[in-house]
Amino acid sequence: MTRILRSMLYVPSNSWRMINNSTSEGADAIILDLEDGCPMAEKETGRVFARDSISMLKQHGLDVFVRVNSMETGLTGTDIAYVVVPGLDAIMLAKAEAQEDVKALDALLKEQEKKKGITPGSVQIMALLETPKGILNIREIIAASPRMVAVGFGAGDFSREMGAGMGVTKLSPDEYFPMILHARSSIAMAARAAGIQAIDTPYFGLVIDLDGLRRESEKVKLLGFSGKQLTHPRHVEVANQVFTPAKADVEYAKKVVEAYQEARAKGLGATTLGGKMIDFGSFKRAESLLASSRAVEEKEKRQAASH
Repeated sequence: MTRILRSMLYVPSNSWRMINNSTSEGADAIILDLEDGCPMAEKETGRVFARDSISMLKQHGLDVFVRVNSMETGLTGTDIAYVVVPGLDAIMLAKAEAQEDVKALDALLKEQEKKKGITPGSVQIMALLETPKGILNIREIIAASPRMVAVGFGAGDFSREMGAGMGVTKLSPDEYFPMILHARSSIAMAARAAGIQAIDTPYFGLVIDLDGLRRESEKVKLLGFSGKQLTHPRHVEVANQVFTPAKADVEYAKKVVEAYQEARAKGLGATTLGGKMIDFGSFKRAESLLASSRAVEEKEKRQAASH
């Protein structure tokens, strides 16, 4: 089953209040943050809270990811030892830069799954690409483990490492969009080629600028992203709306499938619908959109039933 990741909401793992509140925000996935969102002095508390909250979050129909510290920090192994428990969906690896990072994480997960009696390979990996090196190595990073379910983009650290300083913070989203377009396109294309999801960077505009968030989300959807990382609960509804197939598109896709199937039954390879050519490619695109729509409906039903 395709994992629905339209909205992935970061929650500081050292705040039980914020973790508890996240169950009612409507996000598809919660990212319990042990990296930047958790101060060094609070890492131990964050690990315990992350571990102990996973079952509660799962009961609310949420996908649960934990963002662990990057391999270069020396903290990753301890993070993994705490949070790999039944119910955990995936580990998000901060600042993934090479296949060696992912292979090392895979080995840590394998060790903890065996130690704790968890089905081998059940904990997936999402690589967070935040540096030029990581983006240049994206294909080998994706191929480094069969656990890879998605890749995410971190525009803040990326723009800083590119020499733009506070670029994405100082400029408006429309102004900084061209600066990071190549990186975004590279990530989305590599992910789509590998059959996994690409999840866009958090929005760096004003928190209250929901129209700006919507514009940016619609742009990256066209680039091939299937969801967005979010740092504020207010952004969840917009992301869910943008990355959900529109009702009009779903209805049109149904007509495309029906028209093509009728043509195929007559021995034809193509037909027309509303004056436009419908062929096998049109049929496959329509089927894909309908599958996404069904998956979203099922996800929302599960979440509604859990409340």
